[in-house]
Amino acid sequence: MRLTRWIAPAALALGLVACGPPRKSVFPPAVSIQQLQLQPGGGWHLTVRIQNNSYGEMDFTSLEGTLQVAQLEPVRLHGSFKRDIPALSGDVVDIDVLPTSQMTAALAAVAAKGSAGSLAYRVSGTARAKPEQEKQARDFDFSGNDWLSPVPGIPGTFR
Repeated sequence: MRLTRWIAPAALALGLVACGPPRKSVFPPAVSIQQLQLQPGGGWHLTVRIQNNSYGEMDFTSLEGTLQVAQLEPVRLHGSFKRDIPALSGDVVDIDVLPTSQMTAALAAVAAKGSAGSLAYRVSGTARAKPEQEKQARDFDFSGNDWLSPVPGIPGTFR
């Protein structure tokens, strides 16, 4: 008898808890270079892809980190922007970087090999974003490795 008195209030409490809005899982984004274009002044114009791995929309406002080509000295990777990226989707931002002379030489060596050439790169740092269900933006660490190869028929462009 005493047990049945507690079953109804417990069931009611569980039902009320279930009525609240579901929390969407938030995960760090993946960041990669979608395209690199050589600029006339020696700089590199990067199209950087941000992949939102969360189950809710995130409002991205900046990237702060480094770009390392091969095993060479890394350079600063920084960009400020506003991108609202839906859940499990991606978008791109444009960022200009000034490479070292060794990085430029390494990329030129890969370009000389044509489509058979590739060059390893690594991006790492933090992405500033506000998850959909939060009031404040916060920093999310990112780190990614991949390869850059010359694009056939488009000189000075790598993907």
